Amino acid sequence: MNNPAVISMDIGGTNLRLALVLSDGEVIVRLQSPCRIGEGRMQFLENICMEYEKIRQFAENAKIRIVAVGAGVPGLIDNSGEILSSVNLKPLNGFNLKEWLSLTFTLPAITLNDANAAAVAEHSHGAGRSFSSLLHLTLGTGVGSGLILDNRLWTGVDGVAAEYGHLTVEPDGRLCQCGNHGCLEQYASSTAITLTAIEKMKSGSVTQLMDIATANLESSDVAKAAYNGDRLALECFEEAGRYLGIAAAGAVNLLNPEAIILGGGVAASFDLLVPAIMKEIKGRAFEIPAARVKLLKGELGDNAGIIGAAATAFCLLSSS
Repeated sequence: MNNPAVISMDIGGTNLRLALVLSDGEVIVRLQSPCRIGEGRMQFLENICMEYEKIRQFAENAKIRIVAVGAGVPGLIDNSGEILSSVNLKPLNGFNLKEWLSLTFTLPAITLNDANAAAVAEHSHGAGRSFSSLLHLTLGTGVGSGLILDNRLWTGVDGVAAEYGHLTVEPDGRLCQCGNHGCLEQYASSTAITLTAIEKMKSGSVTQLMDIATANLESSDVAKAAYNGDRLALECFEEAGRYLGIAAAGAVNLLNPEAIILGGGVAASFDLLVPAIMKEIKGRAFEIPAARVKLLKGELGDNAGIIGAAATAFCLLSSS
């Protein structure tokens, strides 16, 4: 058993993904099951144990040595591994998941924000591997982010830095679940794109989307209509791109990153967002850093969180 691997987890409010990941980022096997967090903390932890055992048995049969456990979690996590606040995993608020993983499986363990994990993955094994500094945005139901500076994940003094989705882009704008008004994720997430489309339809704009009941409308429907040339749908992505670009211009001036990488479900419509994003960056940021920064689509898809948590665990082992 000379082939070391990490059992890596991507924990979401709906699904729990576990995978066996090698040091080069290769995902050997991946399992997905319902998260079950709605049934309470103990049921959730029991589910992790059951899925972990399936991966462990696979590794044993394949003669792969498990050396650590890693987990990407939505929400604010401090440097000790305590989940300070997670809207999707409320029963875990105040719980030290890192400590529990280590004690339960008798292995070194790491936990980190899921968007930070995605940033680490794209930096180490994906679209950002040739850059020493980058901002990675996960565009899903919200907007998550991770910041790499000088080849290291930057998490700030409390471990909760780079909450890009909660930058204010409209001071008196839409109310965010964080309590602020006008957060970026209220204008550039999949949820926001759908809401923008609904608002435009209510104002009387004609669109292909009128054939879909409002309650069933999803951002993927808006994207499909946009690719079919629907004016309203195109405007929705242009608006999302504009807000992303406004916030990105600030990041470019503040940090001078080499790249901004877009991941998550909305990034499937990367080409619909790029023109507006780049227009704002070039119009608002200083000329030299604006010309330097590359806007790229992530390469790792929904494996990014799993690969990033594993990469972070391997880094922990190499530095200890």
